[in-house]
Amino acid sequence: MRRSLAYVYEQRASRLAGAVVWTNTPSGAGAGPVLPDGCMDLLWNEGRLLVAGPDTRAYVTQGTPTSWAGVRFYPGTAPALLGVPAHELRDRRVPLADLRPAAEVRRLATQVNAADDPASGLEEVALRWASAAEPPDPLLRRLVTALDAGRPIAATADELGLGARQLHRRSLTSFGYGPKTLARILRLQRALALARAGIPLAETAARSGFADQAHLARDVRELTGTPLSRLLARSG
Repeated sequence: MRRSLAYVYEQRASRLAGAVVWTNTPSGAGAGPVLPDGCMDLLWNEGRLLVAGPDTRAYVTQGTPTSWAGVRFYPGTAPALLGVPAHELRDRRVPLADLRPAAEVRRLATQVNAADDPASGLEEVALRWASAAEPPDPLLRRLVTALDAGRPIAATADELGLGARQLHRRSLTSFGYGPKTLARILRLQRALALARAGIPLAETAARSGFADQAHLARDVRELTGTPLSRLLARSG
């Protein structure tokens, strides 16, 4: 789950398979980190349309907190809708007009801003894009499912019939980084979900695929820039 800890975050399942529709409303001064999750988002922010690329580290929104809405796409599916490889947007937030014709973006912004709420307007845009695009590669969903279950990368590649180089190339295009980074980010999200549910940290580490609790703590700090105890306290 993407979450920014200075905001009130709400989400619901989208009518687009695997996607999530969300809103983030300021709850106080300052902004907290948006944590890496393997996803890309179509964003609305105070009337503007943007795209959030795949993060390899926590992203901190600068300036005064403002309202956001978005559609978070299932990992690996957004590049086909946007027409741009994921690695070109890695760790970036870019205006949609940098990726699609300006006239089209102005029309879409008008539609989203006229909707009952921006999140629903964005969902309609995403549904239209998906209806005009090729279906997602089923191998990518199988890859995400396997890595999210803690399967080894080499064994997963063999099961999918992909060589190491081919797997890495397709991962860069679809996820923005190689399968090792994707597996690490998915493991982080598994661990945070367990820890937030009250599972003891030693058990969380073991169930998520970490060597031990210290390994969990190091990985969380490296990927989020925040100690695990502080991250859990903020999200509690």
